Amino acid sequence: MPPTPRPHIGVLLPTREQAMLGALDAGGLIEFATEAELLGFDSLWVGDSLVARPRLDPLIVLSAVAAATHRIALGTAALTPALRHPLIGANMITSLDHMAGGRLSLALGSGFPIPETEREFAAVGASYTGRAGRLDEIVELWRRTWRSGEPGAPNDFEGRYLSAEDLDRLCPPVREDGPPLWLAGSDTPAVLRRVAGKYDGWMPFLPSVPAYGRAWRQIEELREEAGRPQGAITPALYATINVNPDETAAKNELEHYVQGYYKNTLAGMAEIQAYGWGSAERCADWLAGYVRSGARHIIIRIGSMAPEKQLKEVAETVLPALRGA
Repeated sequence: MPPTPRPHIGVLLPTREQAMLGALDAGGLIEFATEAELLGFDSLWVGDSLVARPRLDPLIVLSAVAAATHRIALGTAALTPALRHPLIGANMITSLDHMAGGRLSLALGSGFPIPETEREFAAVGASYTGRAGRLDEIVELWRRTWRSGEPGAPNDFEGRYLSAEDLDRLCPPVREDGPPLWLAGSDTPAVLRRVAGKYDGWMPFLPSVPAYGRAWRQIEELREEAGRPQGAITPALYATINVNPDETAAKNELEHYVQGYYKNTLAGMAEIQAYGWGSAERCADWLAGYVRSGARHIIIRIGSMAPEKQLKEVAETVLPALRGA
């Protein structure tokens, strides 16, 4: 039996936190990114929203980060493709992946089902109805675009929602299939089928370790039924932690963060998203449960309005504990 690959650990750049504080600071984001690389994180991730939860554009932020870093992988957690014209999106992603030297992966979302998201779609003239199917079709169009320059490959696309011509006139990607595309979703049967059949990775924020394990086993069964090779799908996890040896203080800071971010309580959000708090050892042990259940790329959001203060402790304590899980 081949050895189990060690989990990769990434961290989210605080673009939304800066916007919430009204303190946009490009230099601070670059400093956070370069420190994360020096501290040994495997990847850096950026969220996406236009007006629902405003922040700097993730593709532009990652382009700047790509120029300032050398080794660390880059990604979106998660990009909402519907907010951009599909061909403009494809070209921006190709451009970013070239700037990053092939270090890019994209977790993609169809839009969280809340009124703010519906208004965000309306703001850019995107259809909110049928958004999951539209996301899958954008992914199909992107992959067709990225392979259109190969001999004999089609250079047009006709789908249920989208059509395009002259795809081979766009610049080719670093990798012939373009960057890996993950689905940011839950553990519903529809999501698991889509991951197993269409995507290169799965990035949920499930609050239950047993639920994660069950869902991942189902994805693997469905992948095999679909005829895709073992290892074709990266099992990831998006989790929020607050590290503080004073467990009460950690929970209080996380409560403040969640209420500011979601206008909801920590207890309410913890029913649908993964949250951990307390000492670094406690957070690492909690996350290690997901690793033992199959997760191979943990994306950590530090649940604080000043996440840079916890970055080093997370790197020095949580990372080695997870890699040895």
